[in-house]
This record gives sequence, C-alpha cells and structure tokens, in this order.
Amino acid sequence: MTIARKPQLTLDEFLKLPETEPASDFINKEIIQKPMLQGEHSLLQATLCETINGIARSQKIAVAFPELRCTFGGASIVPDVSVFRWDRIPKTPSGRIANRFEIHPDWAIEILSPDQRLKKVLSKLLHCSRNGTELGWLINPEDESVLGIFPGQRVELYEGADKLPILEGIELELTVEQVFSWLSLT
Repeated sequence: MTIARKPQLTLDEFLKLPETEPASDFINKEIIQKPMLQGEHSLLQATLCETINGIARSQKIAVAFPELRCTFGGASIVPDVSVFRWDRIPKTPSGRIANRFEIHPDWAIEILSPDQRLKKVLSKLLHCSRNGTELGWLINPEDESVLGIFPGQRVELYEGADKLPILEGIELELTVEQVFSWLSLT
C-alpha cells in the first residue's frame, strides 16, 4: 500500500498565496500560522515598538516594525517585532520605504503566546541568527523570562533584574522586570 504524500511548497509558491490573518510563517518548508494576538502579547509588542522607536527612530539609528514579513535564507517569517538599522531599511528609488523586506532583521523579537510551542518560536529566532541577525529575544510572559539569541547560536537566559541585551548603537537600558511591568495597568 502506498501512502500519498502532500507535495511540499516552495518559498516562491508560498509567497504567491494570499496573506492569512493572523500571518503565517514559512520556515523549514512548513507553513505555521501565528496565533491571534491576546492582551499581554499585544501590549508588550506595542510598548516595545514605542520604546525602541522613541529612541532609535528619532535619531535615525533604527526602526522597530510590528508584524513585518521578512523573507531571507529560504524562509519567510513575520517576527512580532523586527528592528532594522536605519541604513539597512529597504527603500524605493524615490527614497520611500519599500513594501517588501527581503533581508534579515538586525534584531528579531518574539513574544511567546500561551498556545505557541517554544520549539517552533525558538527555531524561527535561530534561523534569524544563522542568517545574520545580530540579536534575538524570545519573551516568555508565563514565567517572566527572556531568552537572548546571539551570533553563533548562543542563547542566554534573563530574569528579574537582569539587564537585557540591546542592539548595539541604541542607547536603551531595560531589565526583564521593566518589560513585564508594562503589563500592569495599575
């Protein structure tokens, strides 16, 4: 008896598919739809973008983008936050920002949602690291920790009062406690 196998999609075929809501990643020839944002995730994502952009964008150092599709290294992913150095942001010939980003982010941030698998999200950040991303964060709201992912696939755990690594050139200091304090509305 022969078992029929579903043919695997290529990256080009994936990119021709209509966008899903929420977005889907294409990594390791697999389509993985991101979970719908919930309160903690959404607030952390928005506050990270505001905080990073409040310093880096105004000084033309970098820009933090929420939910931006990045296609590179044989994959197409949508990190929760993608930070690009100012001089690496793709532009049109007229100088406007390009719609397609076919390069790796300099800093990729993922926020683990309750129904996401740690392995899948970590593999996305490791893909970024293998393909030139300087810094990755995997934020875990459940245990209030952050994994830092560095070149060479080095991973560090940050908790409590630990100072978080920031993309070089961005004058920002944050601790794990500060990041999770953004979730308190009191």
